[in-house]
Amino acid sequence: MLGGMLGNVVDEISGKNKSGRKIKGKVVLMNKSVLNINDLLSLQSATTVMNSAYDQLLGQQVSLQLISSENADSENGNKGKLGKPVSLQRWSLQLPSPLAKESWFAVSFDLDEEFGTPGAIVIRNNQASEFYLKTITLDDVNGAGQIHFVCNSWIYPDNRYKKPRIFFSNKSYLPHEMPALLRKHREEELEVLRGDGKTELKTGDRVYDYDTYNDLGDPDWNFELARPELDPCAESRASIVGSISNIGQGTIISNVVSRAPSFFSTYVPRDEQFGHLKAADFVAYNLKVVVQNIIPTFEAFINRTPNEFDSFKEVDDLYFNGIQLPTDVFNQLTSNVPLPMLKELFRTDGQQLLKFPVPQVIEDRSKPTAWRTDEEFAREMLAGINPVVICLLKEFPPTSKLSPGIYGNQNSTITKEDIEYNLDGLSVEEALNSNRLFILDHHDTNMLFLRKIINNTSAKAYASRTILFLRGDETLKPVAIELSLPHPDGEEFGAVSKVYTPAEHGIEGSIWQFAKAFVALNDEGQHQLVSHWLNTHAVLEPFVIATNRQLSVVHPIYKLLHPHYRDTMTINALARELLVNADGVIEKTFYTGMYSLEVSSEAYKSWNFLEQALPNDLKKRGIAVDDANSQHGLRLLIQDYPYAVDGLKIWFAIEKWVRDYCFFYYKTDEMVQQDPELQAWWKELKEVGHGDLKHQPWWPKMETREELIQSCTIIIWIASALHAAVNFGQYTYAGYGPNRPTISRRLMPEKGSPEYAEVEKNPEKAFFRTMASQMQTLTGISVVEALSKHASDEVYLGQRDTPNWTIDKQPLAAFEAFQKRLAEIEQEIIKLNKDKKLKNRVGPVNVPYTLLYPSGEVGLSGKGIPNSIAI
Repeated sequence: MLGGMLGNVVDEISGKNKSGRKIKGKVVLMNKSVLNINDLLSLQSATTVMNSAYDQLLGQQVSLQLISSENADSENGNKGKLGKPVSLQRWSLQLPSPLAKESWFAVSFDLDEEFGTPGAIVIRNNQASEFYLKTITLDDVNGAGQIHFVCNSWIYPDNRYKKPRIFFSNKSYLPHEMPALLRKHREEELEVLRGDGKTELKTGDRVYDYDTYNDLGDPDWNFELARPELDPCAESRASIVGSISNIGQGTIISNVVSRAPSFFSTYVPRDEQFGHLKAADFVAYNLKVVVQNIIPTFEAFINRTPNEFDSFKEVDDLYFNGIQLPTDVFNQLTSNVPLPMLKELFRTDGQQLLKFPVPQVIEDRSKPTAWRTDEEFAREMLAGINPVVICLLKEFPPTSKLSPGIYGNQNSTITKEDIEYNLDGLSVEEALNSNRLFILDHHDTNMLFLRKIINNTSAKAYASRTILFLRGDETLKPVAIELSLPHPDGEEFGAVSKVYTPAEHGIEGSIWQFAKAFVALNDEGQHQLVSHWLNTHAVLEPFVIATNRQLSVVHPIYKLLHPHYRDTMTINALARELLVNADGVIEKTFYTGMYSLEVSSEAYKSWNFLEQALPNDLKKRGIAVDDANSQHGLRLLIQDYPYAVDGLKIWFAIEKWVRDYCFFYYKTDEMVQQDPELQAWWKELKEVGHGDLKHQPWWPKMETREELIQSCTIIIWIASALHAAVNFGQYTYAGYGPNRPTISRRLMPEKGSPEYAEVEKNPEKAFFRTMASQMQTLTGISVVEALSKHASDEVYLGQRDTPNWTIDKQPLAAFEAFQKRLAEIEQEIIKLNKDKKLKNRVGPVNVPYTLLYPSGEVGLSGKGIPNSIAI
């Protein structure tokens, strides 16, 4: 019987009224059973899913009621006239498999001639279970064509709502342009989304609100898990400093963050949660499985084997040959995690072999040690996963910005004699004056925490400065590394520093490799805690919240920005639960340990919204200068800088798209100033969302169209290209632990010490005794693999998951031009990567720079710019 119901069964919703005309259309939705990640992950059969759908839906009721945008109804408080409710009597069972995306239903309304044009629709769910409503389309309305309602929302039983669910047509309206009969509905919907700031939030709620989370620590469980509150701004209920570690929005009840039982324990508004995107669910589930099941199993494996690597070959075997798992360990893995998922994550097969995908940085076996070269070490500062730190060196020796009164003399001890012989015949002054010296500076940021790290954790680290020289072929050559420790007698005595210079052979060559490893260690910590977590995930979330609280779904700026917020709140909640929490993955595997989020919080103090614009960032770092004769008025001092070259192409494409879009809706600066929703949005962002920085003078005042364009371009850049550049190459470079170590257990070997003798005798073994343990390495590889994957239903820059997102033709044409430009940029990048003269595009490891390709591929492709921060 059930089989006979399958196929394109279409049930009609019909309503009888004093008929003047009939409007037909369709409803597109998905049932919860189709979307349930637990069903998918347990590989539930299609029959079971469909039977579940039949049981849940048959005989239940959903009503639809149109609201006129033209004619008032005195019985409706002089809002738009209401059509007669139309009930759904029987659902379609068009659910062919658990992978079904959607079901379609016919809909038919009888309206009297006085109704006018529908502008909104009320949905009431009178069944016991929620469902996901995608779109409603009305055909041949007043003979003028279609009206689309883009919903993309979970509809819970009607008794869960104080006000019924309402959706507006896809026409964009500035507040003063909204049809008068719909304005009250617009205002009431925003009130619902803002909530009252008091009620405890539960699963299924839609409220967006701020809170300073301090749930990363868990002192009630274990006093060693206590962590300091990262909120120095007591006047702000929603301090971003707290949010840097925990940005996410629950409600404080007696100083306890409310939680809700769900895939994630932290409250996230229902429409922000994974669930409507099965592939994103699967990627997130992979991460959860890694942390909760696979890592503990690794511990069982490590406990019965030597817990150290002795050579690079042993690490390489993880990728090329695999390692044999004991039967009981394999059984433990396969009992916790379905074998198909294990094979997806680690290529584990029936032979009990654990084998990771090969990171691109070691994929070219004709050059197995290319990652260790000085050229590759420097190239990754321009084309790796953290290409946003390197700066022009403007003075020599480098100086510190730390207060001498507190930290003593922290200026560099690198001398001219240390580097001048290695500057291709130039003096230090000549190299400085010709803009040929650059620096990777991790000194001041590390020095703030080093004493605590070394004294209170098992990790060892340095503050570091790396000086690089720009050669004639546009490659960078490291010429000196300075490693510094706090003075043993106290902060006020400054730093104790030692300078290392390049060497290729013997013990000197090995010591130089150690020095580079400590620099990479610092860079990886800065990358994960600042470039990645802080500067993309954390700082963007207040924009997500403020946009949903203050901008109506019909506001053009909401429609512009909303695609760039998809799943960000949920992935941040997942990160707080698994990655950046007390004793979580970051604390266990990074040298910053329990101080990791304090590092992020400290860095946030100097965060500047305007400096997130790529041209401003490059100029601040001295990498670019204004030049009226160059394209876009900007000239790069390192011409072969793949991140900057490709990034500027993307930046200016986004800016043009945003400009064309905003100019359509805002004809004058006065329209920006007089838009109450826009002004409320910007005020909340500054004063609440980023409240700890609200007094900073650099905030745009949001008084001109240029300020609006610049601000929206920055938001889209952060959410899309910047995040892509610092995230999706993680497995490519950090999936091979020796290339990007995250923790060290010993300091540099000193002459005369047993460690130094060990380096002389067996440098590879000494390296692995110094850097991450086997357990830390396996953990790091597993996590960055999950974080580096593109989902199969990724929505990339220049794409929309709903084609009818607006009815306005000019913005649609501008978006089409944006798509065309992105396609051109991709071809330009492909051409650049093939240019043999551009040595930084692929480097010694033969890995082309593809992180800023606009389009992408599923999995560990290392290419593609998703619209949003979704992993």
